[in-house]
Amino acid sequence: MFQDEARFGRMSDPRACWAPAPHRPVVDLALIREFRYEYAAISPWDGSLDFMTCEKMNTESMNCFLKQVSESHQDDFMVMVLDGASSHKSKDLKIPENVALVLLPPYSPELNPAEQIWNMLRRNYFANRVFDSLDAATQQAEYGLAQMASDKPIMKSLSNWPWINAILKA
Repeated sequence: MFQDEARFGRMSDPRACWAPAPHRPVVDLALIREFRYEYAAISPWDGSLDFMTCEKMNTESMNCFLKQVSESHQDDFMVMVLDGASSHKSKDLKIPENVALVLLPPYSPELNPAEQIWNMLRRNYFANRVFDSLDAATQQAEYGLAQMASDKPIMKSLSNWPWINAILKA
């Protein structure tokens, strides 16, 4: 599985959109700096997506996420590929027995297909939206992630890159 985290909240995400000529689209803007973190892990081989919402991005949250993923896949041994965030390398990190962590090289987000989850979530569920509360933004993120998780073929096509697929064939 490939793992990553991102923050989502009330800061709006204005994007290009369509409007019939000669009208100009009007998009509301919010500059409120409230956010929560979404943790996600995706399997390129079967398209399964696990996710969790946390208040902070820290070792405690990472421990909770690893435990959740481990319990969701009790019968599997998972190699989880992740970036070099400090919470991923902490001496206080509790790695479940059925999980092994592999760190990506520094400054290489382009190697992590989990980054594509955030692009899709922002484009399909957050673009040109303004939320009345942080809870509303969190509900939207969780709704979007649940919708994405329910479509395993799309998640597989999003994350099963040629170099990753070559590992399976090796």
